[in-house]
Amino acid sequence: MKFKMNFHKGIWIALLSFITVFSSCEYDAIEDQPKPIASPEPSPEPAPAPQNPDECITKPAADNGTVIPKQYIVKYKDEEEELHASASDALAKKTGLQRNAFRAVYKRGFAAKMSNEEAERFKQDPHVETVEPDRVVSIVSCYTEVNEQSTPWGVTRVGSGDATGKSVWIIDTGVDMDHPDLIVDATRSKSFIEGATPEDDHGHGTHVAGTIAAKNNLIGVQGVAYNAKIIALKVMDASGRGSMSNVIAAVNHVAANGKPGDVVNMSIGGDISEILDNAIIAAAEKGILFAVAAGNDAVRANTSSPARVNHPNVFTVSAMNNQDVFAAFSNYGNECVDFCAPGVSIPSTHKNGGYATMSGTSMATPHVAGLLLLNGVNILKDGVVKEDPDGLPDPIAHK
Repeated sequence: MKFKMNFHKGIWIALLSFITVFSSCEYDAIEDQPKPIASPEPSPEPAPAPQNPDECITKPAADNGTVIPKQYIVKYKDEEEELHASASDALAKKTGLQRNAFRAVYKRGFAAKMSNEEAERFKQDPHVETVEPDRVVSIVSCYTEVNEQSTPWGVTRVGSGDATGKSVWIIDTGVDMDHPDLIVDATRSKSFIEGATPEDDHGHGTHVAGTIAAKNNLIGVQGVAYNAKIIALKVMDASGRGSMSNVIAAVNHVAANGKPGDVVNMSIGGDISEILDNAIIAAAEKGILFAVAAGNDAVRANTSSPARVNHPNVFTVSAMNNQDVFAAFSNYGNECVDFCAPGVSIPSTHKNGGYATMSGTSMATPHVAGLLLLNGVNILKDGVVKEDPDGLPDPIAHK
């Protein structure tokens, strides 16, 4: 479900990252990728404080979904030979593109700069399964800094437990690598933004991380699966901007480097993409578990990727407030939404060692990611959400 939030008078400013994503085409990731994907140009400004607090939610920026000129994502058929980014001469020969055109390389696909005529040539190639234009993925920042020293209401509502030794991959704006309330695996973390480290210079990814796995200690907040190890995969920059190919590259990276039982949080969403959706399905087939935001547009969740993905290891999450009432901004629809979770006025960790309150299905999704770390796919339910707009109330996720 997508995002819109009810905010108590002037104190809650929620930020969330909602990134555009794609749907069905299997992309098996490889280790030897070329240079990280450059973030497309200008940066959206942070959202100003609204007159109506309900307007302050994490949501896509105005340019979210915009086609990046002359940049495409190509997926070869599964029976084709694997590609290797390190073999740049062979890649150039196979594709007819210049060596410096490639933005990312997957086992059976790539993202590259090319002319529209070259893209048409790939579409006619019998070895190619899908060609999609690369698109901007971007979110608007909206949050309130707080000085939290408590267990957030959402964690209390869904339950919590010790997840020491377990790993969660967060595909987002990065994570505050040395936040005192988080355990971050710097070695396995990776940036897909050119010239950037996995450090979170935006805040959204760190907020997600805290809800999932903030330590059970005497400071700050506590996560659902406290003490879990966080692996940051940065696909959006300081302004909350990236590309679809960034996201696909990150999913493929998890497929290549994760293990069964690992959890991936994707508090992002956007236009329908077969390539992204199938990349997620391919990783899920390997036993990797996904928590995915339904979205914040108050429409049916099956109109966007990756929210529309259906697989036993993929869980799409809608949002509710602390009265178990469906959030007005949240996307809905039982054809793909699996659970509802707390997503309004959620306090959590934030960039620069801080804490902030945010709202959105981006905030609801990490509650379910934490439960997946604790229980695997055996998530329980504790009642159903009230006032679900589709008339078929989503079960409320619980430990």
